[in-house]
Order: sequence, then C-alpha cells, then structure tokens
Amino acid sequence: MNGDRAYISRLVDIYGAALSPRQRDVVDLYYNEDLSLAEISENCGITRQGVRDAIRHGVETLHSLEAALGFYAKSEKLASLAADIVNCNDVESAKIIAEAIIGEL
Repeated sequence: MNGDRAYISRLVDIYGAALSPRQRDVVDLYYNEDLSLAEISENCGITRQGVRDAIRHGVETLHSLEAALGFYAKSEKLASLAADIVNCNDVESAKIIAEAIIGEL
C-alpha cells in the first residue's frame, strides 16, 4: 500500500488511538502482522475492497496527524541526539547535545 512498513507501523504505535477501531485493526493486521488483503477480509468479515479502503483512509489519517503534530519526527530527532550523547567523548560535547534535547522538548 502507501509507505514504508516500518514507518507506518511506528505511526500506528503513535497515533493508532486516533483511528477508528476498524481502521486501527485493519492497518495493524496489514502493516504489523503482514496479513494479505484476503486474510484480513476473512478475519474481519469485510470485503477486500473494504479492507483496501480502510487501509488507505487509515494511512492517510496517520500521515495527516504526523504532518500536523510531528511526534514521529521529534522522537527520531531525540533518539538521534541521545545516541550522540552515548557516542560523544567529552563532557562539554555532551552538554551541548543535552541542551539540544532540552530545546526539542
């Protein structure tokens, strides 16, 4: 479907509660459980087209939420800065990176 599996999976973790229960279930089954449209259709009792539509609308909603709120991007930035602290060799550099983290919060 639309987008990188790992990225969409992470967006589901972050924003999944904002989706309808059916969208959340279908997107989760497709991106996290790697089920086919036919398998999801059978499990959820909806048509393959219904599954496809739920995935498409759910992914669009996830992308819209990320564009508006940016929680995924912020979490990636914070993880990168934290890794920089782990890998830095001196206290002064660690302080500069820590200040950057504080600025992100």
